[in-house]
Amino acid sequence: MQNLWGIDLGGTKVEGVVLNALRHDEVISRLRVPTESEKGYEHILGQIVLLVDKLKAETGQAPAKIGFGTPGTLDPITKTLKNSNTTCLNGKPFKKDIEAKLGIPVVMANDANCFALAEARMGIVQRQMPGAQVVFGVIMGTGVGGGLVVNGAVINGRQGIGGEWGHNFLDESGGPCYCGKTGCVETILSGPSLQRFYQSQSGNALKLPQIYRRYQEGTDPHATATIERLVRFFGIGLSVVINIVDPDAVVLGGGVGNIDLLYTLGVEEVKKNVFNNRLDTVFLKPMLGDSAGVFGAAMLVS
Repeated sequence: MQNLWGIDLGGTKVEGVVLNALRHDEVISRLRVPTESEKGYEHILGQIVLLVDKLKAETGQAPAKIGFGTPGTLDPITKTLKNSNTTCLNGKPFKKDIEAKLGIPVVMANDANCFALAEARMGIVQRQMPGAQVVFGVIMGTGVGGGLVVNGAVINGRQGIGGEWGHNFLDESGGPCYCGKTGCVETILSGPSLQRFYQSQSGNALKLPQIYRRYQEGTDPHATATIERLVRFFGIGLSVVINIVDPDAVVLGGGVGNIDLLYTLGVEEVKKNVFNNRLDTVFLKPMLGDSAGVFGAAMLVS
């Protein structure tokens, strides 16, 4: 039986893993190389080939296929990458090109989908809710993304945008989004957006952990307003997802997802807005850390 090979393509690093096909939590090899995206698209392809060659040398094996977690997503119609913050990848036939370079098939999913898949099949959902059928993985950090897993499989969707709740409309006050629309979830719930809101209210530029610390101390009304805004809009934004797909579990990832308040007051706000007289959805903290992306990529080929 072939072991599972996965690649997590990030803006600063490309990470690869080989997992035992029978024991998915057993790492046979795990290596990284720099992405060096400033050197362009062809260079990124070369770095991926370099990484795969290093994994082959270390394991003495060759993959039959590889799972890829990517920033952005592969458009199912045009077969080109889109919505990537590594902008030199956008519009490129990445899947076709990397398959040609490696000489084997690849399976691709958005990095948020890989996060959700890993936590559903190997991580916290598997540990606490092994019978869960529908899992929504949330990334709230520099941006806001999401991944949807149903019965252990990623739902990419017809347009390749399954789970992309970060670009649902939330509130005009979020202002313009890089996607061209206004008031997206990402313009309100991402870390940079919360920091911008705090600065607009206080005149001071602080990082989100500092803002949250001031909120906890109760000494800064602007910090209080910022975190209360986060909690309120978290409830509104996620209630839309829950109303549509009704997941068994929601896993909160990303730097903003580390704010404990989301699991208490945040969940209460979701409860206020969901279309039910109670909230049965379970909110879980991820357990795989920065391993989730590359483990999820490997899971794509299992």
